[in-house]
Amino acid sequence: MNAETVMQELEALGKERTKKMYMSNGAHEPLFGVATGAMKPIAKKIGINQALAEDLYATGNYDAMYFAGIIADPKAMTAADFDRWMDSAYFYMLSDYVVAVTLAETAIAQEVADKWIASGEELRMSAGWSCYCWLLGNRADIEFSESKIAGMLDVVKNTIHDSPERTKSAMNNFLYTVGFSFLPLHEKAIETAKAVGPVEIKRDKKKSSLLNAYESIQKEVDRGKIGFKRKYVRC
Repeated sequence: MNAETVMQELEALGKERTKKMYMSNGAHEPLFGVATGAMKPIAKKIGINQALAEDLYATGNYDAMYFAGIIADPKAMTAADFDRWMDSAYFYMLSDYVVAVTLAETAIAQEVADKWIASGEELRMSAGWSCYCWLLGNRADIEFSESKIAGMLDVVKNTIHDSPERTKSAMNNFLYTVGFSFLPLHEKAIETAKAVGPVEIKRDKKKSSLLNAYESIQKEVDRGKIGFKRKYVRC
């Protein structure tokens, strides 16, 4: 299959309702409004195909860019490739759920994520923190430096309330993920989450929402799910 054929198949799967939902979250034209689950049969037919993923990502069509993440070969991508993908990731569903997810399947994930976190750019920072969420929720605890993650918790405690909105959301999710999935710092994450308290996320044309990592971690404690790891990062 080439990019043109895939675009035709995606267009046929588009739904106006889904399109409106994506647009309310920040997507803009061009897009078809394809539910992610509906993409699976096409992905199964294609398998991993980096060249096709690059062609689709370059279209600027949200659905095609999302699909590109599903069929991409993360191990074939360099740090420069991920930077290039981030340049086109214009809202959080691309930065955090396509680019960060794809990056999380590479050996260079922490190195690239660290650079993005230090960038000062809202969506790059958001993708960097999100990448750590995907990593911590999937990889063994011994693959991480405990002191490094502890330092990151301190950064969250000291800067979350003054960070850009999407970055705040990803930092809050990082705090929750450490408390939920990284056993060595479970207690420190709880203390940090208590110190941080509720985090207000302001959104364009929508009511502000409040996130509370402490309450989210406690729910997982009550469910006996602490230490949980996902089998896969990408679906």
